[in-house]
Amino acid sequence: MEEVEVVVAHSERVTLRVGDVFLKIDSDQANLDVEVEAMALAPVPTPEILWRKPPALAIAAVRGLALGRLGEPSPASSAAWAAAGAAIRKLHESPLPPWHGRKSREQIAAHLDVECDWLITSGALPADLVRRNREIAEAALRPWTPVFTHGDLQITHVFVDGDEVTGIIDWSEASQGDAMFDLATLTLGHEERLADLVGGYGGDVDYDVIRAWWSLRSLGASRWLLEHGFDPNSPGCEFDVLRARM
Repeated sequence: MEEVEVVVAHSERVTLRVGDVFLKIDSDQANLDVEVEAMALAPVPTPEILWRKPPALAIAAVRGLALGRLGEPSPASSAAWAAAGAAIRKLHESPLPPWHGRKSREQIAAHLDVECDWLITSGALPADLVRRNREIAEAALRPWTPVFTHGDLQITHVFVDGDEVTGIIDWSEASQGDAMFDLATLTLGHEERLADLVGGYGGDVDYDVIRAWWSLRSLGASRWLLEHGFDPNSPGCEFDVLRARM
């Protein structure tokens, strides 16, 4: 019999793997609605949907391995990173999805301020570290031209086989958004791979904004990670990303 592997498990979502099938169970069915529609619209390789019966979605595993993991050196080649950049460019140049992002710039800024206050008052991080990264994050909060973004383009969500992108998974955060956010999310904790990624992506890349999104994403996500059993203080993860800005 195939063993059941728990891929992700917290109060909002569970993802299980049984052989070559992933079973996703989400407390908010709107997330799975977005995932299904986004995969249908995206002009890049995505997993095959096997079936859907709320609250569950079953998708097939994609060929190859993830680009890497946060906190570990990426084993993928420079050419594989460039291929990922080319795929992201193709996504960003495709027609916009019919739904907007879940938060406006003003809401993102307000949420960031709340999270920064919590990081300081809880003692999770030194105040000077939080304030410095909050200053850097401000560069991301400028007007942007919306593109079709994945919205949660973590390094574990892009799969390659050799130098070929074979699948991009987990589309529940897809929306109209900032192209630099996708590039920043994929290279979070892997700054040394940014040049390879941009080499495949092409021009129109604002490095200051990417660095700003590294700070913003790390500040904004750290409390959630801590409260859901993840450790942003692990080597190479969010706290290290913030420390690198000092």
